[in-house]
Amino acid sequence: MNIYKTLETAIISDDIDIKEKLTVQCLEYCNQNQISCADDFSPIVFENPSYASKCHIVNPRELPARKDFDTVEGLATLVHAIAHIEYSAVDLALDAVYRFPEMPLEYKVDWLVVAQDEIRHYNMLDELLKSLGYAYGDFPVHCGLFDAAEHTADSVLDRMAIIPRYYEASGLDVNPQIIKKIDNKRKNPIVKKLIDALNIIYDEEIDHVHKGDRWFKYLCQKEGLEEGVYFEILERYKLLGKHRPHINVNARKEAGFSCDEIKKLGAKECS
Repeated sequence: MNIYKTLETAIISDDIDIKEKLTVQCLEYCNQNQISCADDFSPIVFENPSYASKCHIVNPRELPARKDFDTVEGLATLVHAIAHIEYSAVDLALDAVYRFPEMPLEYKVDWLVVAQDEIRHYNMLDELLKSLGYAYGDFPVHCGLFDAAEHTADSVLDRMAIIPRYYEASGLDVNPQIIKKIDNKRKNPIVKKLIDALNIIYDEEIDHVHKGDRWFKYLCQKEGLEEGVYFEILERYKLLGKHRPHINVNARKEAGFSCDEIKKLGAKECS
């Protein structure tokens, strides 16, 4: 089995079932074999995200505000936005394995497991969308995560800093705020299912960020870098100071962040 060709096919496909099938194959193979990178392997640059065939991609500033959750369409736009993040995260996890073949086998297994989790998250949300009478692709999306992956394609250290330790960690800050906004509507069975899904996603995303934290620190040690290089990387990508006001101190600590880092990211207290 050529794991990299299989991963390439999975990343390019716009069919979540194909992504799932190939992810399972890759994970089973990695669990039974030592993976070596062929000398002639060179990862391709993906010109477009796999969802480009399904979704209308717009500038983030052009996305409509998501606030009217009392209507079916308003609730659907929220579910769609979260589903899009989870779909994007599938390709990001697969690309983390595909693009950096020099990383250890344990790294490959970690991100294939993450891809499986993200597929499950997406499927939960897709089912909710369908129950609302909508499908993935019915609302416009942005390609910010795809762009972030493209920008970090040449450095696994940057990838671990930016994707799990910045974007996914920011999701830990936002998730409880979304639940808080819709909690008074939980008598609606679909809202109740969405809250349940968000709680599952929240718990498992802590583990995903922790995996990113582990490999970021592994790379810092391997390259003889101080872990404070994280903030240099954020500054280089113009992300420093862009964190949301609600820093989830407990979740970030559980995911591996130090109190010094959490305070530098904007939290007033951490102990």
